[in-house]
Parts: sequence; structure tokens; C-alpha cells
Amino acid sequence: MGCLLAAAGCSGAATSPDASNDPVIPQGKPVRPRQSAGSSSTGSSSTGQSAPETYKVKLETSNGDIIIAVARKWSPRGADRFYKLVKIGFYDDCRFFRVINGFMAQIGINGDPAVHKRWGEANILDDPVVESNKRGYVTFAKTGLPNSRSTQFFINYGNNSRLDGMGFSPFGKVIAGMDVADSIFAGYGERPSQGQIQAEGNAYLNRAFPKLDYIKKATVIGEKPKTAPPKKMPADKTPADKKAASGKAS
Repeated sequence: MGCLLAAAGCSGAATSPDASNDPVIPQGKPVRPRQSAGSSSTGSSSTGQSAPETYKVKLETSNGDIIIAVARKWSPRGADRFYKLVKIGFYDDCRFFRVINGFMAQIGINGDPAVHKRWGEANILDDPVVESNKRGYVTFAKTGLPNSRSTQFFINYGNNSRLDGMGFSPFGKVIAGMDVADSIFAGYGERPSQGQIQAEGNAYLNRAFPKLDYIKKATVIGEKPKTAPPKKMPADKTPADKKAASGKAS
């Protein structure tokens, strides 16, 4: 994949949070998912399942606990995807691989390449931007192309409202532990290579960037998580989406 705005997906010097070209690292190959006949207008999965209208997620990190309150009305498809990934344990043992002081902390590449291969390109349709990317708000990463969100998300450190016009729609907000989020290790900046993380997983990060903070366990508060993320194609990936992801769709 090429680099978005000459920086996305590339490792190297950290981009200034105030620069006009500081994108959130893209993930996977952008596709244009198509809703199946059974999908709702608010972006529920093809199975008709969706997240609760509001829910809370606890991130038990190596640096302390962070609580995120999610509001589905802000970003229905984003809230549904986040709910599903947390429930299956996708984020457990994931590293905060891109952390820029004053800008954001980003995470969401699974430490097992086989797991991430299935989910990293399982993109979801965009949502309208309802809330702004203000301090503490939580948003899925995407490329500069439509419908490119899949698994990576970030916590905004400052007022990043410039991302609103680029289609980054927050789905939740940190309501406890923002001090923990603020002190996530940022010493590596943007040096970890996204491509190498996807290829080698945590083995690469543990070897080359051992100080990275990580999520020990992510849970929906009040609900029991599944034991491990499945390696099969996500249930909200329709046959048309699979075809698009393979590069055969128009």
C-alpha cells in the first residue's frame, strides 16, 4: 500500500500534531463494502446484530485502567464494530504502537498475524461525523478513502477537530483514566512499522520496541467476554464485501 499524504503507513520521524498532513495510520486495503438486504440503515451487521445504544468498555492496560463510554448514536457502525472486537478479545495484548504527545495514542493491530489478517481488511462503512475529535474522544482510524475503518482506533489527546472534515467519526469518550491515557509510553513516536506488525505481530514489537504500553484485557463492563478471537471471516462481512476485499469487485 502507498503512503497516505506522504506519511501514513510509513515509519520514520514523528509528524507534528499541528501539521496539516498528520494522518492516522491507515489499515488494510480500502474497499467499498456493500450492505446486504438484511443490513439496517444505521449500519448493523448483516446478521442483524448490533451493540447496545450505550455501553462502557474497560481497558486494563500496562499503565493502568481506562474506561470508555460508547454512544451508538454518535457512530453506529463504529460502535457495533468496537463492541464486537472487545467481546471476542481482539484487543487483548495489543500494543499502543503509535503515540504522539499532544495528538493521540493509536492501537488495534492484533498481536497474532493470523487473527489480524482476517480482521484488518474487514472494513466497515463510514458514519457521519456527529461528535468532534476533542480531547478524550475515541475514534477508529481510516485512510483517506471512504469506508476504510476496520480495527485500529485512537484516543485524542488534544482538540483534533481538523479530523472531523476528513470523516473520522468518534464513537466514544474516555470517562475515567484519561491520566493513564496521557502517560502511555510515547518514546518511539511513529517508528514501529505497521507492515512489520501485521507480518510478525507482537514478536516484532517485543523485540524492537519493548517499552510499548499495551492492553492486557478489554471488556464490556457487565458482560462476559469470549475466550479468544476467531480466525474466520467476521460475521458482518457480507459475500459482496469478501469479493471486494479480494480485489475482484468493481
